[in-house]
Amino acid sequence: MNRLVEIVDKILIGFLMILMVVMVLDVSWGVITRYVAPKPSAFTEELAAFLMMWIGLLGGAYALRQKAHLGIDILTSRLSPKNQHRWDILIYVMVLLFALLVLIWGGLRLVSIQLYLNQVSAAMKIKMGYVYLVLPLTGMLLAFYSINFILQAIKGANAQLPERTEPLAGLE
Repeated sequence: MNRLVEIVDKILIGFLMILMVVMVLDVSWGVITRYVAPKPSAFTEELAAFLMMWIGLLGGAYALRQKAHLGIDILTSRLSPKNQHRWDILIYVMVLLFALLVLIWGGLRLVSIQLYLNQVSAAMKIKMGYVYLVLPLTGMLLAFYSINFILQAIKGANAQLPERTEPLAGLE
């Protein structure tokens, strides 16, 4: 399972890097055409919004993997290690349920409705269902990482869930 997690991490990091590069190029092109060209580029703002949505959601999944997501541990930090361990499992079970119900199930319903209605974006004329595919994709990643954390916790591999690592660790 650890090897699979490493592979998914590397794919996700690579994809996020590509999205960031495309977004920088897109926004730069939009600025250049706004001030240099007689007619500004029509698609750059819409593409930047879609890229921001993808980067934000997929980046959130990667943040969960790195344990860099927001968390309020004022209560759990005062618990014994055994009880902290139990709370960690409960939290990741709740994340798993959220991912399954809201992001995967709800996201797939949204994608299918958008594709059925054939709604397209204003400037780029791409089907909005394809843009919303990020929801079930993020849900699958959150579910995958949550299951991994739950299995590690149940096995008691390290008596605690993995510590937060550096954002780009393992890419050398």
